[in-house]
Amino acid sequence: MGSTDAKLILYTNHRCPWAHRAHIILEELKVPFEEVIIDLDTPRTPEYLKINPRGLVPALSYNGEIIIESGIVANFLADAYPSHLLPPSNSVEGALRRARVALFVDAFISKFNGQLFALYTAEGETARAEIADKAVAALVKEVEPLLADASPYFGGSDKLTQAEVLTGSFVIRLKSLSKTDLYPSNLWPSIVEKAPNFTKWADVVAVHPSVTSIFKEQEIIDGTRARIAKLKAQKQQ
Repeated sequence: MGSTDAKLILYTNHRCPWAHRAHIILEELKVPFEEVIIDLDTPRTPEYLKINPRGLVPALSYNGEIIIESGIVANFLADAYPSHLLPPSNSVEGALRRARVALFVDAFISKFNGQLFALYTAEGETARAEIADKAVAALVKEVEPLLADASPYFGGSDKLTQAEVLTGSFVIRLKSLSKTDLYPSNLWPSIVEKAPNFTKWADVVAVHPSVTSIFKEQEIIDGTRARIAKLKAQKQQ
């Protein structure tokens, strides 16, 4: 179990959805930590590369030991500070619950959310609509059935779970960007029509205080717009 006097330092950037995962779980667990913001728009400093040679965020220092990669950080914290988020794996039911969470997160990230990145460089509304249709079809096939018992959170839980910790940052971005021209106008209406389980679940996740704690919608929209412009400029070179 995590020590109440353990020193945690989170190296992060509030615009990064992967780093956002660490903020969600730390907020939900109410674990105190020190925050160091890493500028993602400039080359990483030699000092930070000593902490994380990959140069990515988040990185977590736990009493001086460095833990990197968002999923590993989140799962370490869930194990170090036992809570409602995830049961221990030393029972069959606990191990099964963890397996269900892992499958759900994989389905959401790899089968659905990963496809949305293609929207950033797609040219023309027809191409963008086709990408959205393909992503929604994957969502309906892979993710929607896994939320059949959400009540309102994953697996019938009435509290946030590790499934939401690992997907919430992407869910809130999906909902925010769908309100702009950055995502095709057919994306969210199609999700609402074809994936009612997901829609109900996403609506709850996107407003949970642990998910919204560091989220500044306009900054994310502006940052995404700038990123898309940069990617398209690079593509034309």
